[in-house]
Amino acid sequence: MDNKTVEHTTKDIFQRLIEGEEIPYSDPEFFKLTETSERAMAILVEMNSSKTVVDIRRHLSNLVGYEVDPSTTLYTPLSSNHGLNVKLGKNIFINQNCQMLDLGGITIEDDVLIGPRVNLLSETHPVEVDSRKTLMAKPIHIKKGAWIGGGATLLPGVTIGEHSVVAAGAVVSKDVSDRTVVAGIPAKKVKSI
Repeated sequence: MDNKTVEHTTKDIFQRLIEGEEIPYSDPEFFKLTETSERAMAILVEMNSSKTVVDIRRHLSNLVGYEVDPSTTLYTPLSSNHGLNVKLGKNIFINQNCQMLDLGGITIEDDVLIGPRVNLLSETHPVEVDSRKTLMAKPIHIKKGAWIGGGATLLPGVTIGEHSVVAAGAVVSKDVSDRTVVAGIPAKKVKSI
């Protein structure tokens, strides 16, 4: 057995995704993705029917696997397919209908504002037809003080710089520098702040 095979057998599918390995549908651990989605869905049913911000935060802590800071506010509903790869700082506001596909990792630093209907998509698939069921993941990083406008979509592998603004409806496919406003599809720099 070569070193790559040994390494493959000692890391689970979630670690391999975080490390950037492409995972085909035929992978023997692919079933674990369904299991983790079912775990997340069960928590989200409870969270999305909660009536207080404190109760929502308690369920969110369960979803992400650590205690979320009391300064962070989430308005439901929220969608997530995993939850355990979401890292939240302090004083974050996440508005309604946020979608987080976090198998690749999503980091949201302090003082970030996320508008309604924002999509944070750390996962994708190859364009080639024969391998389209292969799962690929790259982390999303939203740095301190950024503002993600309503209906915006962040694609796998992007970093949003400190105090930057992603305009409503923008689709971000490339990194955004600090103190920059981007807009459009694909998102392009509009101005510096």
